[in-house]
Amino acid sequence: MQSHSDIIIVGGGPVGATLALALADTPFSVQVLEARTDLSRATHKRTLALSYNSRLILERLGIWDQLQAVTAITDIHISQRGGLGMSQLTAAEESLPALGYVVDYAELDAALHDALRQTATQVVTGTRVTDIQTNTGYAQVQATRGNDTHHVTTRLAVVADGGAGQAQRVTQEYDQHALLATVTTELAHNGRAFERFTPEGPVALLPSGTGFALVWTGTPERVAALLALNDDDFLHALHQHFGDRVGQFLTVSARSSFPLVLRYAKNTVAPHQVLIGNAAQTLHPVAGQGFNLGLRDAWELAQIVRDSTKHNLGDARMLQQFQSQRRSDTGSSIFFTDMLVRLFSNNQPVLKHARSLGLMALQYLPPAKHFVARRMIFGARA
Repeated sequence: MQSHSDIIIVGGGPVGATLALALADTPFSVQVLEARTDLSRATHKRTLALSYNSRLILERLGIWDQLQAVTAITDIHISQRGGLGMSQLTAAEESLPALGYVVDYAELDAALHDALRQTATQVVTGTRVTDIQTNTGYAQVQATRGNDTHHVTTRLAVVADGGAGQAQRVTQEYDQHALLATVTTELAHNGRAFERFTPEGPVALLPSGTGFALVWTGTPERVAALLALNDDDFLHALHQHFGDRVGQFLTVSARSSFPLVLRYAKNTVAPHQVLIGNAAQTLHPVAGQGFNLGLRDAWELAQIVRDSTKHNLGDARMLQQFQSQRRSDTGSSIFFTDMLVRLFSNNQPVLKHARSLGLMALQYLPPAKHFVARRMIFGARA
């Protein structure tokens, strides 16, 4: 571990690794501190929904062509259970090859770290950051590695790990858990994803290989009960909940769950310190915005750093520029996902009628549909 680096990135997950790779050809020394001791592909067996914009970022970094387990999302079918109205977003209407892609988290993580190994960036594994203090002109990062405590200094500490940093955060509990699984179905997906809203919460089917990645939202009690079912009973419950649009559900595997919250930092910058990705905001998975928002954080921060010098790296002006530049994208993404959860996760008759009208309006008003699609793909700065 180096005692000083121009930039220290706390967290070597895909967001932190993306930032490190985007800065690899700059004159700044970069050090990544990662809590995991093993960066092999065996960790984090789950899928990610990437927007087309995230593909562009990964292409610029030379990562996209290294990914093999990629399934394109060519259209998204949006509906609500027990109500009229639906809408469909298509890549063809947006003149894009795909709206997004489903990729393997572990494969993406491994590809980013394989690329980092070809650079001068130092990735220090098995290291937990326990404190960040600011002094005049720099930040001091305290980290533990094994039984040793280290103090390293930096002009810019970037916290990309949701468990690190000391920022004051706003937390909103949704009283919902997300059940994740892989399912196969009677009908082929043909690149179509489904977002179906129910009073218990949204359920999403994302095309992944020859099947779907399932994200089923419900109360903690409901999700616990679903996890306890045998496979046949679970598939029957899923069919009853989702409907017939993909025919019968044939198999299920890799069931797991996690609680859902909205958590975001009131202020993402401090002297010589900045928060990005999950350290800055954790969103509800509805509409798949959270991870893509984190990648945009990393990419835009990298562009600002590239325009900086060692003299102004991490100073107030630079960090305020980043915060100002990201404010509209972050704020609108938080509002959009939170609004969807609150608007659709109930069975109130008036809201149900309004939702039906809204979905029909979205389907038959091309400018509105185009606006929503571009925001989901490229963010507020589209």
